[in-house]
Amino acid sequence: MRRVVITGAGTVNPLGQDVPTTLAALREGRSGIGPLEFRDVERLSVRIGGQVRGWDPEAHFGHREIGLYDRVTQFALVAAQQAVDQSGLSFDGALADQAGVVFGCAAGGLGTLEDSYRAVFAEGKNRVHPLVVPRLMNNAAASHIAIRWNLRGPNLTISTACASSNQAMGLAFQMVRTGASPVMVTGGSEASLCFGGIKGWEGLRVMSHSACRPFSANRDGMVHGEGAGVFVFEDLEHARRRGAVILAEVAGFGMTSDASDVLMPSSEGAERAITAALRDAGFAPEDVGYINAHGTGTAANDRAECTAIERAFGPAAEQLMISSTKAMHGHLIGGTGAVELLPCLMALNDGIIAPTIGHEEPDPDCSLDVVPNEAREAEVSAVLSNAFAFGGLNAVIALKKI
Repeated sequence: MRRVVITGAGTVNPLGQDVPTTLAALREGRSGIGPLEFRDVERLSVRIGGQVRGWDPEAHFGHREIGLYDRVTQFALVAAQQAVDQSGLSFDGALADQAGVVFGCAAGGLGTLEDSYRAVFAEGKNRVHPLVVPRLMNNAAASHIAIRWNLRGPNLTISTACASSNQAMGLAFQMVRTGASPVMVTGGSEASLCFGGIKGWEGLRVMSHSACRPFSANRDGMVHGEGAGVFVFEDLEHARRRGAVILAEVAGFGMTSDASDVLMPSSEGAERAITAALRDAGFAPEDVGYINAHGTGTAANDRAECTAIERAFGPAAEQLMISSTKAMHGHLIGGTGAVELLPCLMALNDGIIAPTIGHEEPDPDCSLDVVPNEAREAEVSAVLSNAFAFGGLNAVIALKKI
C-alpha cells in the first residue's frame, strides 16, 4: 500500500474565493452567512444562506464557457485551478493517462434546471438552451476538470447527499493508495441556492431562519451554503521525487450505512464510520486532537454525532476538540466535506483550531469541547473530518502531519 499526501488545495466558498482568504475567516470566526439574493427570494420563508458573494464568472471564463458551465461547475473549475497550480503538476504522457478525478456533487446544475423549468412552465416557452443537459448533469464538474487538465484516467462522480465529497475523497485516497493512479484530483462542489433549491428544504422543516448554531442548546436548524473545495491527492514517493510541498498525509477512511432510516441519523452508524477511519489510519483514539464535525445545527444530527464520538473515543473524548465550521459557511451539501477539509489542514499546519461560532448555550446532550466562538491555538498531529448524509450514509476521513 502506498502512502497518500495532499499537494494542492483550492476553494470557492462563502468565506472566500481562495484558500488563504478562507483560512483567515476561519481563524477570525467570521460568518459568511447572510440574506439570500436571487429571484423570488421574497416568496421563501427561509431567506438566509452562505452565498458566494461577488462572484464574477467573466473574471474566470469566456462567453462560450459561461454558456456551458453552470455555477456548480464554475466553482469547481476555479477551485481546481488553485489546487493544480499549488501542486505544480503538469499532466501529460503517462501521468495524464493514469491521473483522474473523483468528485462529489449532490444536486448538479440546479440553477440551470430551475431556469429551464421556469422558461417552459412559467413563461410558456417551447425551447430551452441547447446545452441544458450538459450544464445540469451531476458529472459536469468532474468531466470539465478532466478536460481542462488532460486527466485521462478514472473519472467518477459521487452523489450521496451530504457525504458526497467525503466519499469522493475517500475513494480517491484508495485509488492512489492501491496504485491504481499516482495522482487524483478530488473534492466536491454545490450550487443549489436558488428558489427551488431552498423551497424543497423548507418542506422538511429543518432550516433555521436566523443562524446556524451547532451544538448550542438554542439551535433551530441548518443553513445552506454553496461553493467548492478541490485537492490534489498524490502518491508520497511520486510527490517526493519531484520535490512537492506536502500539506498533509491522508491516513485513513471509514464509510458505513445506517441501513435504518432515510432521514433520522444513527449514532451507531456514525460511530462505526469513525472507528473504521481510526482503524484504517492506524490511530489510537488518543492520537486524534481535532475533529471537524458534521455539526449541522439540527438537534437530531448534533446529538447523534456527539454520542457517536463519545462512544468511539471513550475516555479520550475528554481531551478531544471538535468544531462545526458550518456555522460560518453554511451546509454545502455535496461540497461540504471538501470545504471542511480546509480547517483540518489549518489545524495540522498552523496549529489553529477553527471555532464553532454562534454557540450561545451549552447543550446538556453534548459534553464535548466544541471550541465555542473563538479559534484556539493547539498543536495537533492527527485529525478527522466527519460527513453524515440523508439516506443513512457516513464517511470519515483521517489526516495526519507528515
